[in-house]
Amino acid sequence: MNQSILFPDIQDWDDGLNGVKFPAQQAGALIKCVASLEYLSSLAGESVTTAQQALVVFEQNRFEIEELAEQLIEEEEYNSAGLIELTV
Repeated sequence: MNQSILFPDIQDWDDGLNGVKFPAQQAGALIKCVASLEYLSSLAGESVTTAQQALVVFEQNRFEIEELAEQLIEEEEYNSAGLIELTV
């Protein structure tokens, strides 16, 4: 894991993004990340339909989620809104 990208233990459901948002920090800059409901469902191997389920799946798969987010940050794969978005 790249030590220059940090992931605080903070996550939250975001209705507008329909996913779990979580921050990353690189060289002092805050990077907003979101794990989509579809992505979390694929990790769970079943349909995730509620915010509570999404947060549980996120917590259970935190390491894998952070690894993918780190890779996307390093590759500068920001979406049009400037977010790192984990999707299927």
